[in-house]
Amino acid sequence: MKHSLLLLCKFIASFIAFTIGFFYFSEATFVDITTFALLVTVVSYIAGDLFVLPRFGNTIALVGDFLFTYLAVWIFGSVLFHNYMLIAWGSILSAFVITIGEVFVHRYMLKHSRSVKSNESTQTRFAFNTEFGEDEDYSKIQKKED
Repeated sequence: MKHSLLLLCKFIASFIAFTIGFFYFSEATFVDITTFALLVTVVSYIAGDLFVLPRFGNTIALVGDFLFTYLAVWIFGSVLFHNYMLIAWGSILSAFVITIGEVFVHRYMLKHSRSVKSNESTQTRFAFNTEFGEDEDYSKIQKKED
């Protein structure tokens, strides 16, 4: 139930973002917008929310979602639509709107999902220790012995 609710929220956010980004900036149809929204919703949920978010945290997941959305729209948009500058602006705007929506989805997942909470304790934390010491001046030690 929680997965379907999250997928629905992500799809609605993606659909709104692509409507803003494509409908106004290119000659995209309703089918194109729906296809992009489904693609980005499913792939970003599986890759970003189920794998990256529990292991690396919210910030890395948001950056990954932004980059994935931007690149997916840029690549597939340039294949389907032949106006590169409008696709560039549409993909930036769409990725930005989807990332804002992802902030709320990630908050909900972190608060209500058991799989994310159970994996928080297994995150790799790097413990870098630093030793501080003083070097001895051996010339002074030799003078004292003489």
